[in-house]
Amino acid sequence: MLEIRENNFKKLDSNHSYKLNEIPMSTIKEQYKKKVIPAMKDKFSYKNIMAIPKIEKVVLNVGIGKIVKEEKMVEKIRNDIAKITGQIPAFRKAKKSIAGFKLREGTNVGLIATLRGKRMYDFIERLIFVALPRSRDFRGISAESLDNSGNLNIGIKEQNIFPEVSYESSRDIFGFQITVTTTAKTKEEGLELLKQIGFPIKT
Repeated sequence: MLEIRENNFKKLDSNHSYKLNEIPMSTIKEQYKKKVIPAMKDKFSYKNIMAIPKIEKVVLNVGIGKIVKEEKMVEKIRNDIAKITGQIPAFRKAKKSIAGFKLREGTNVGLIATLRGKRMYDFIERLIFVALPRSRDFRGISAESLDNSGNLNIGIKEQNIFPEVSYESSRDIFGFQITVTTTAKTKEEGLELLKQIGFPIKT
């Protein structure tokens, strides 16, 4: 298991900001093959190695419905998500019109980036080892953030916890949702998988 403990990080200031100390890190993919698979097999007694859960994809979602007419801000968000993920996010469009919200079918209401393969693993490593420890007052991810199928949902309040992006004013700050989708069948399996991979989940 990739150890994510507070003593792996060095406090930078009184705002509880941290950076990773100089410790060796195997890649998530290598760690999964060498340590996570055997650990999961030992705990859950899988008879078929193909039945062992794995991370299938990571999805980033940003709502832009309230600022959709602010083209510069939307472009700023789109560029920041591209820097964070390594790919240009797609627009999510409203599926139907809602008069009460002055929303028309086909209007851009969000941005979405779906990561698989190498980009997914690279993002997970930066999320675990760099971004989350930079979050103010970060004390771990609640186990309640997992659904009953073992998928993890994390709300990011400020995009600047990722060092790839910067902002000039507080108005440039935005939040987004991260969904880590696994092939687990239960919450217990998903929880163990993500903990073994290195997600700092509090239990």
